[in-house]
Amino acid sequence: MSHSSYVPQTFPHIWLPERVNLTTWDRIQPWYQELVETSISSTVELEVWLTQLGEINGAVSQEGVKRYVAMTCQTDDSACEASYLEWVRDVEPMLKPIQNALREKYLDSPHRAGLSKSRYHVFDRAWENRRALYREANVARETELAELEQQYQKLIGAMMVMYKGEERTPAQMSPLLEEIDRAQREEVWKLVAARRLQDKDKLDELFDQMIVLREAIAKESGFADYVAYAYRSRERFDYGVAEAEAFQKAIETVVVPLVRDIQESRLKTLGIDRLRPWDLSVDPLNRQPLRPFTDVEALAKGTETVFNAVDPELGSQFAYLHANGLLDLANRKGKAPGGYQTTYEDDRLPFIFMNAVGVDGDVRTLLHEGGHAFHALAARAEPLAAYRETPIEFCEVASMTMELFGGPELGVFYNEDDARRSYQQLLEGIVVILPWIATVDAFQHWVYQHPGHTRSERRDAWNAILNRFGGSVDWTGYEEARSHSWHRQLHIFLYPFYYIEYGIAQLGALGLWHRSLSDKPGAVAAYRKALALGGSKPLPELFGAAGLPFDFSEATLRPLIDSIRAELEKVGP
Repeated sequence: MSHSSYVPQTFPHIWLPERVNLTTWDRIQPWYQELVETSISSTVELEVWLTQLGEINGAVSQEGVKRYVAMTCQTDDSACEASYLEWVRDVEPMLKPIQNALREKYLDSPHRAGLSKSRYHVFDRAWENRRALYREANVARETELAELEQQYQKLIGAMMVMYKGEERTPAQMSPLLEEIDRAQREEVWKLVAARRLQDKDKLDELFDQMIVLREAIAKESGFADYVAYAYRSRERFDYGVAEAEAFQKAIETVVVPLVRDIQESRLKTLGIDRLRPWDLSVDPLNRQPLRPFTDVEALAKGTETVFNAVDPELGSQFAYLHANGLLDLANRKGKAPGGYQTTYEDDRLPFIFMNAVGVDGDVRTLLHEGGHAFHALAARAEPLAAYRETPIEFCEVASMTMELFGGPELGVFYNEDDARRSYQQLLEGIVVILPWIATVDAFQHWVYQHPGHTRSERRDAWNAILNRFGGSVDWTGYEEARSHSWHRQLHIFLYPFYYIEYGIAQLGALGLWHRSLSDKPGAVAAYRKALALGGSKPLPELFGAAGLPFDFSEATLRPLIDSIRAELEKVGP
C-alpha cells in the first residue's frame, strides 16, 4: 500500500462558471468571442487574459477528450462514435479560426514587451510558429484527415480472427506467440497476418488519401514538401532532418549489431535452423510464458507496489488514479488498439487507456503510461496552461524512464527467476525497438520525400529500410506480410513523423537508468525535478534539468548500449 495518501490540489475556475456547459459550438463560442473583444491596456491585463484563455481552452479540451476516450473505449458504440464525430466536425473546425484570432491578438499586443522574455520564450516561439503555419484553407483538409484517421482506428478495432472456435482480437492472440509449441505459434502468427492482409488495400487507399491531404496542407502553408512542414508543425526547433539521419546512422552502427547478436543467440538456444517471425516472443529456453497477472485489478495493485518501490509519492499518486476511475486497462472487443495517457485539462488529471491481456508487456505498458501520468501531475500547478504540456521528446523520457526504474522491482508479479527474465526482456526489447524506431522514421522521410510514389515503390522502399535496420529473421513465404507490416504502426497513419521522439527519449531514459545503477535516489530526484518543469523550457534545458545531454548521435548512444550489453550478460540465461 502507499506510504502516504495523495490528495490533488484543486484548481477552481477564476473566470468561467464552475459548471459551465460547453457541449456545442453555440455554447462555446461566446466565451471565446468575449476574449477576442476584451480590451487589454497593460501587461498585467495581458497575463490575466492569458489565464482566462487557458481556462476556456482547458474546459473545451476536456469535453473533446471525454468524447475521444469514450469512442476509443468502445469503437463499436454508435452513440460514442457519433458524439466524437460531432465534435470533430462541428466544434474543432470552428475552434481553429478563433484560436488563430486570439493568437494574433496576443502576438500583436504592444503589452507583450512587458512580459519576461525568459519566462515566455518557449510560449512565444510556439505561437509565432503556429501563426506562420496557420491557413484557413487547411481547416477543411484537417477535418477530412481526422475522419480518415478515425476510419483507420475503426478498421483496426474491427479486426478479429477465429481461433479454436472463439473470436479474438489480434491483441488477444499475441500472448499465444509466447507459447512453447512452435506449430501453434506458427498457426497463430499466420492467422493474424492473413487477417491484416485482408484489409491491405483499404489501408493503402486510406494512406494514399492522407498523403494527398498532407501534401496539400504543406503546399498551402508555403513549404516545399511535407517533411519541412511536419518538422515545423511538430515544433522541432532544436533539431532537424540532419540530426534525424545521424540518429538513424547511429542506430545502424551501434544497435543493429547487438540485435543480431541477440537473435543469433536465440536461434542457437532454440535449436532451430532459421529464425521465423513467430519465433521472436517465445522464451528461448522453452520456459513457460511470463504471466504476471490474471485480472486487471491485480495489474493495477501490483503496479502501485512497483511505483512505491521507486518512490512512495509516485505510488500514492497512482493509487489516486486507480481509486478515482482514471484507468481503463482491459482489452475487449470493440476497444481501439494501443495504449495512451491523456489529460482532462480542466481537472488537470491524467487518464490511462490500454489493452491488457495478461502478458509481461502489459506491466511495462502500465509503467510507461504511469510515467506520463506522473508528468501531468508534476506540472499541473503550472499557471500558464501551455506549459502544462511538454514536447514529446521529453514526455517520453517520463514514461520510458519509469519502465526502466520499475524493471528491477517486479517481485510483486514474479518469483526471482521470472523477475530477472522480465528485466532481461525489457532491456532486449529496448535494443530491438531502437532499430524499429529508425525504420519507421526513415520510412516516413522516404514517403514524404517522394511525392507521387506508387504503392509498389512504397513497398520496395519499406523492404529496403527493413533490410538496413532489421535483424536476421527469415520471412520466406511471407513476403507480402513483411511488405505491409508498416500497416500496424498506427503512428504512420495517425501521427506522421511522430516516432523518432521515442528514440530521442529512449536515450534520455537510458541515461537516467544508467545513473540509477549506481545512484538510484539521485536519478529519481533528477527525474522528478525535470518533470516539474512541464514544457516551460526548451528541450535541451529539459534534458539538462535531468542531467542529460540533448544529443542522439553515436557518442551518446555507444556507452548506453555498452551498459545494456553488460547488464544483459549479468541477468541473461
